[in-house]
Amino acid sequence: MTFAVARTRDEAHLYLDLHPCKQCGSVETTWDRGLASMDGALVDRYAGTCEDCGAEREFLFGLPERPVASAGYPTFGGSEPSQLLDAGEWMWVADLTAGNVPVDDPAEARRALSVAAAAVEEIVKFIPPGEEEVPDDGFWSERGRQMRAAEPGRFQLDRLLIVRDTYRDLVARHG
Repeated sequence: MTFAVARTRDEAHLYLDLHPCKQCGSVETTWDRGLASMDGALVDRYAGTCEDCGAEREFLFGLPERPVASAGYPTFGGSEPSQLLDAGEWMWVADLTAGNVPVDDPAEARRALSVAAAAVEEIVKFIPPGEEEVPDDGFWSERGRQMRAAEPGRFQLDRLLIVRDTYRDLVARHG
């Protein structure tokens, strides 16, 4: 059995936040993390109890071939595209965080805009060298396919780079 790789702790925690409890829909879980052996392979195991309904929750992730050095918050991964979130899900994360930037808390504004910029950078990683947009295989989740269907032009490289750079500029202004 193969497990999708969580490249970093930040990516794993974002995935966990996007996958609420199947029984009650809550994301409120305190996660215990540790290595486990499954079918002879080491995996990164997150386990916890849903704080709202008491359901036991567990997620198993593959380990990256090479550790990803943290470049500050957030660090979602290295140069390879995510195996946990598709390009459309990353766009959803960017939209959600950029749409909720507080005006009265510069530190929180910087954090939200940093997440949005990093999420857009994750989308760019799905574009093969020499190509101009995210290919079809960069969308595998229902949410991701819906995001693409709603506005496919948002997944073109030139637009993504402009949006990413705009978020980065806004982070610098809140610095």
